[in-house]
Amino acid sequence: MVMAAGLGKRMRPLTATRPKPLVSVAGRPLIDHVFDHLRSAGVRRAVVNVHYLADALEAHLRARVKDIDVVISDERKLLLETGGGLIKARPLLGDRPFLCVNSDNLWFDGPIDAIRALAAAWDDDRMDALLLLVPLARAYCHKGRGDFHLDPFGRITGWRKPGRVAPFVYTGVQMLSPRLIADPPGEAFSTKIFWDRAIQAGRAWGVAHTGMWFDIGQPDSIPAAEAILSDG
Repeated sequence: MVMAAGLGKRMRPLTATRPKPLVSVAGRPLIDHVFDHLRSAGVRRAVVNVHYLADALEAHLRARVKDIDVVISDERKLLLETGGGLIKARPLLGDRPFLCVNSDNLWFDGPIDAIRALAAAWDDDRMDALLLLVPLARAYCHKGRGDFHLDPFGRITGWRKPGRVAPFVYTGVQMLSPRLIADPPGEAFSTKIFWDRAIQAGRAWGVAHTGMWFDIGQPDSIPAAEAILSDG
């Protein structure tokens, strides 16, 4: 599942005429970087949700993605947020654990392919959610204070508390069990609802990313990221 339906408000004015996944960083649209990772990991089918400027995004995918079967989950009528988007796409996702990737991510693999690392670490007996996390100290262009705490074994024990710092940042890449995508609280809601359920049940885990990751949240993140990349 590729999450591509957001409005990209924090990226304005760049998103005034294009959806955020089509904003270019390091010479290529963000969503093209994502599909590069999917190809590298051997992904052959991707469900992509669309809402804002959906026609432009669909046209781009038709023109650029020939080797991966792209299935559109259409949210034109109502923006459902990440959790609602997963509920709507649930019939398209099958009954096995699936990868879920935000389309506005920019990451580079280290010694290990991040997607393959998630797949290798997945344990269906213990997990409902497995998140790719990056240490806060290596979260380039990130202006937050972190997201999650982990125990020594990799289980997510909780969120960052207000006014405090958490050591790990969510990268926008995760694996989820379809059994977690159930009982929605409404039409539009955040994936955090599902994460909280998994954390409370002790079934949310994290894998530390070994490569580089950039938070492309605002326009000034783009030149900052490109400067780091140009420096090697």
